[in-house]
This record gives sequence, structure tokens and C-alpha cells, in this order.
Amino acid sequence: MQTPHIPNEQELAALRFQAAARDLEQIVRDIAQRYIAQQVPLSWRLLHAIEAEALADLGFASRHDVLMLGLFQRPGDFAYPETDETVDFGQSNALPAVFAFAVGAYEQAARDREEDRRRVRRETRQHAGTPRSRAWGG
Repeated sequence: MQTPHIPNEQELAALRFQAAARDLEQIVRDIAQRYIAQQVPLSWRLLHAIEAEALADLGFASRHDVLMLGLFQRPGDFAYPETDETVDFGQSNALPAVFAFAVGAYEQAARDREEDRRRVRRETRQHAGTPRSRAWGG
């Protein structure tokens, strides 16, 4: 019989971090979805607002300890514009967690919209050549 693996402190900390990251990502996606549904473009000012709201979420704060919460705070030397210009990180993949989650939500929404457009175009082409029957038999 094999003895069960007992996680060490590092493994437990990694699991807690993963749980907190998943939790924060869901919170950010929910917040971003409100703006996406209203078709509000992701500006720097909105990104800062999403970050502030997500990190102030009382549920998130109550589910994770202070040290864990601190890991998701953007370092003070990571200054980003606070303008109404559209967010553009270029090729950078070194983003604060909340920013990355919000950008990911917007990118996913754009992919979903494009897929919906393609589907509608395919369906339109498929039905364009099909004669329609009329309710009156014509």
C-alpha cells in the first residue's frame, strides 16, 4: 500500500495562490463583462477602474489572507497611463494580474463576436440559395 502524499508548505502555498488567481480572474471577467455588454472599449482609465473594483471586492478579500492579496497588488513602480486612450500593451506579456485578466476577457469577447459574425455569414450563404416556402403555399 502506497502512503499518501502530504503536501509541503510550498505546495500548499502554490495551491492557495492558484485558487486566489482563479477567484480574482473570475471577479475581473465578471466586471469586464458588464462593460463588454455595453460595448465600452477598454481604455486605460477603465482598466484602472476594473483593477480598483476587483481588488476591493469584499468576497475576494474575505476568502484569501492578506499576504495572498498583496501578491495581486500592482507594484507602485508599474505606472500606466490613466487616459481614455485604448489600451495597447504591444507584444508585452508582463502585465499585472488584473490587467492581464481584463485584457483576456476583452480579447475573448472579440473572438466570440468574430466567430458569431462568421457563423451568421455561413448561415446566410447556406440559406441564400434555398427557396423559401411561403405560408400561403406559393
